[in-house]
Amino acid sequence: MSMIRDLRTVVRRSSDTSVAPKRHSCVVDCAVYRDGARVPGEFHYDSAIREVRDSGEGFVWIGLFEPTEAELAGIAERFELHPLAVEDAVHAHQRPKLERYDDMLFVVFKTVRYVEPPQLTATSEVVESGEIMVFLGQDFVITVRHGEHGDLRSLRRRLEGEPELLAYGPSAVLYAVADRAVDDYLEVTGRLQDDIDEVENAVFSPRRATDPERLYQLKREVMELKRAVAPLARPLRTLAERPIRLVHPDIREYFRDVDDHLARVAEDVQNFDELLTSIVQANLAQITVAQNEDMRKISAWVAIVAVPTMVFGIYGMNFEYMPELKWRFGYPLVLAITFTICLLMHRGFRKNGWL
Repeated sequence: MSMIRDLRTVVRRSSDTSVAPKRHSCVVDCAVYRDGARVPGEFHYDSAIREVRDSGEGFVWIGLFEPTEAELAGIAERFELHPLAVEDAVHAHQRPKLERYDDMLFVVFKTVRYVEPPQLTATSEVVESGEIMVFLGQDFVITVRHGEHGDLRSLRRRLEGEPELLAYGPSAVLYAVADRAVDDYLEVTGRLQDDIDEVENAVFSPRRATDPERLYQLKREVMELKRAVAPLARPLRTLAERPIRLVHPDIREYFRDVDDHLARVAEDVQNFDELLTSIVQANLAQITVAQNEDMRKISAWVAIVAVPTMVFGIYGMNFEYMPELKWRFGYPLVLAITFTICLLMHRGFRKNGWL
């Protein structure tokens, strides 16, 4: 258990999400690790895997950033990566998953980052997503990153500072990537919780100054987070519970720890989804009530105005024989009766809450 705490400390300290500068090559780093320590020197991927296989010890860790099909072709051929997995790694936009191809595992993680938009618009994003694909072999691990966040160089440096952890082999890197992704989920859910609390207070405040666009934006971003979290549960459970030849037996305990954290994130996301649905419904109900109140006021005033309109319309027909047409007090009497009826109607509507 102390080893788990050490490894989790390393992964948490590596949560620096600074954006890495663009490189002319898709290869961010390529290194050979033996007994948990980085072998000194610069390596091409071909010389790196040759070094490992000639000595029969250690593994290669290659980090790639948004490789093209041509850039990945040479690596795929040298490491005998499955064509379907290579295609997924190039084109990205994959659901989180775990696939087994002969002597290789292919794992996809969705990465997320909370972004505070400078200005709220219909297309602004709160949760920005990316992807990390991991090719795991007996003596190599290849990480492919898509998106401007989720840089793994800080994670690599931290792991290199703990050689006893890297001594577990490529599966230790897979665990570290998984734990890093789930820790980012936890951070994003914490920020979303603050936003949802703010919106909830605004909806149920007396002034009801809620922006519906903000509500639907949060609903959309929670769904984006849900698409990253929900499909990952099954792959992590497989890594935590089932013996897999390419995964060190001791690492399975670490994956159970990550699975527990993911379950907590999934529960939070589900609660967010349900809460936002309730908030949207409450907001719509408030809008409906406000519209009904406005319609009642309009209807009341229309009914009041209808009285003089009817009376004056009748007397405006200019027939010769009409009630009190020739009487001196006929005109003021009609006005007085009309005004009295309007006043009584206004009083009745006020008493019933229509005005």
